[in-house]
Amino acid sequence: MRAFQSAIFRRIDPFAVLSFIIPLAVYLLTLAPSVTFFDSGEFITAIHSLGTAHSPGYPLFVNYGKPFTWLPFGNIAFRVNIATAVSASAACFAVYFLTCHLLKREELVPDLRFSDTFARGCGLAAALAFAFSARLWLQSNHDKPYPLVAFMTAMVFYLLVTWRERYDEGEMRPSHIYLGAFICGLATGAHQTIVLMLPAYAWLILSKNWRLAARVKELALTVAFGLMGFAIQLHMPIRALRNPLLNWGDPRTLDLFLWNFLRKGYPVEPPDRNLALAWQQLSAFNLPREFTWVGLALLLVGLFAFLTRCRDEIIAYLLTIACSLLVIVGYFNTPGDLIFLTEEFFTPIYLLSAVFIGLGLFTLLRLALRNNPVEKLRSVPIKLMAGLLLLVLPSAICAMNYYENDQHENYVAFDYATNTLRSLSPGAVLFTWGDSGAFPLWYLQGVERMREDLDLLHTPHLVFDWYLDAFPHLFGRSALRTVPEGKQSAEVALKLAVAEQILSRPVFIDFSTRYSLPFAEYGLKQRGICYQLINDGGSVLRPPDLAVWRLYASRGYTSQMGFRDLDTGKAILIYASCRMEAGEILLRMGYRQQGAEELWAAAAIAPDLRAQVEQVLAAYGAR
Repeated sequence: MRAFQSAIFRRIDPFAVLSFIIPLAVYLLTLAPSVTFFDSGEFITAIHSLGTAHSPGYPLFVNYGKPFTWLPFGNIAFRVNIATAVSASAACFAVYFLTCHLLKREELVPDLRFSDTFARGCGLAAALAFAFSARLWLQSNHDKPYPLVAFMTAMVFYLLVTWRERYDEGEMRPSHIYLGAFICGLATGAHQTIVLMLPAYAWLILSKNWRLAARVKELALTVAFGLMGFAIQLHMPIRALRNPLLNWGDPRTLDLFLWNFLRKGYPVEPPDRNLALAWQQLSAFNLPREFTWVGLALLLVGLFAFLTRCRDEIIAYLLTIACSLLVIVGYFNTPGDLIFLTEEFFTPIYLLSAVFIGLGLFTLLRLALRNNPVEKLRSVPIKLMAGLLLLVLPSAICAMNYYENDQHENYVAFDYATNTLRSLSPGAVLFTWGDSGAFPLWYLQGVERMREDLDLLHTPHLVFDWYLDAFPHLFGRSALRTVPEGKQSAEVALKLAVAEQILSRPVFIDFSTRYSLPFAEYGLKQRGICYQLINDGGSVLRPPDLAVWRLYASRGYTSQMGFRDLDTGKAILIYASCRMEAGEILLRMGYRQQGAEELWAAAAIAPDLRAQVEQVLAAYGAR
C-alpha cells in the first residue's frame, strides 16, 4: 500500500497543483460575499432555478454553476461565485499545461532535471501572471462565464496541438478533432465568443494538410460532434416548458429560441465610424494593461524565439486576435459607451498570451544560464536566482491588481437592493430601469425569498409579450397587450403600466427611473433611494421620509474597499444624490436644520459633491 501511495505521489506534478491551488486561494480570499452589480443577480437567479439568463441564455454556464448551489455554506450568491473562482483557476491550470507541453522538447541547460524543473517553473509563472491579470481576476471573484470559456478554449487548443504531433508521427487520431468540435459546440452554451476561435482551430488542422478539407466523412463527423455539443442549447426550450423562476425570452418555441440565441432583444443603433471610435474599440484589447509592458515584451520574445518551432500555433494565436478585432470593430461597430462590455470577450486570447509569455520567460532564462557549467547550475544561489526571476512578473502583477480586485467586503449591491426593499410599502409595485438596479432585486426576492409581497417590474421589458406573460395577475387584461410587440417604447409602456397599477396599490420608482423620464402628472414622495408616485396631479410638494434612512445598511457607502466598478460608483453616488435632493426639498419647505443635515450627509457619502452642497446651503442661507 505504501509503495502504491508513493508511486501516486511521485506522479503528481507539484507545479501543476500550484498552478490551480494558488489562484484558487487568492480568488477565494478576494471573492465577493454576495450578489454584485451588472449581470450577477440575474445569472445567480437563472442558475438557482435552472432557468434561462439574458440572451443568448448561457445554458452551459447555468448547468455548470448549479451543483455549486448545493454547497453547505454561504448564501447562494457566494456559492455561485465560488463556481467562477474554480473555472478561473482551471483556466490558469490550462496555461500551465499548454506552456509545459510546448516546452517539453526544449532544453534549458544540459542538466535535464534542472531543465525540466525550470520549464515547469516557467509554466507556473505564466499561469500566475494570467491568474493575477486585471481582467481574469475581475471575472473570477463573482459570477462570470468567461473563465469557463477560456478554459474550454485552451482544451481545444491542446487537443489540436497533440493531434498535430500525432499526425507528424504518422497517426491520424481524428478523435482529437471530434472531441475538440464537441467542446466548441458545448462552449456556445457558456459564451458565443468561442466562435471567434474557429478560424484559428481550422488553421491548426488545415496547415498540416489542406487536402483534409476534402475528406467528407471526417468533416461530417466533426460537424456532427459539434452539433452534439451544441445540443446544450436544448436546455432553454426544455426548461422554458417548466416555467422556471427566470425564463428570459420564454424560449419554448423556435421563434422565441432564435430571438434569445441571436440576441434580438438588444437592438443597437450603430454609431458613425471614425478613427477616434475605432481606436477606442481596438483599445478594448490591451495586453500591457493585463500583463504590464514587461509582460508584453516577454510575449514578443516568446513569439520571436519560437517562431520556427511553433509557427502554426503562433499564426493561430495572431489569427484569433485579428478575427476578434475585426468582428468587434468591423461587424459590431460597438458604440463608445458599450466598449467596456467587449473587454470581457478577450479572456481566451489573454490565456494564450500568457502561454507565450511563459515561452518568453523560458527563452530569457536560457540566455541567462547558458554559459554556466552544470556544477554551478546545481548550486542553491543559481536556483534561487532563477526562481526569483520567474516570480518577478506574476508578483508585480499581483501587487498592482490586488487592492482594486479585492471584493471580500463588497456588499454594495446586496445592501443597495435590501435598502431598496426596505423603502417600499407592503404590497407595492416597483418599476426599475437599469439592469444593475433590477438584477440584485431579482436575486433577493427570487432566491433569498425577501419581500415576496412586492412586484418588481423591469421597465425595458414591458414591451415584450414574454415578460408580460410572467405577470398574469398584473397584465392579464392590460392595455399593454393591445400594442404589437416592438411598436411601443419602454417609456410609453411604463406610463401605461403605472396608470393601471396606481389605482389599486402603492407604486414606486427607483432613482434611475425617476431621472429617465418626467412624471409631471404625479406627485412624488421620496423614501430614501426610491420614490412613491402619488396620483394627485403633481401639485403638492411633500417632505421626504427621513426615517427610512435609519433602516438602511450603510456598508455599501462606508466601506473603504478598493474595488470600484462603474455601477458600484453609481450606487454610492445615488445614495449621496438622494440625500442631497431630500436636503434641498427640506430647505425649500423651510426645514433649515434638517435640510442642512441631509446635505452634509450627502457630502460625507460622496466628497466630490461638497462644493455643490456648499452652493445649495449658501443659496438658502443655511449652514
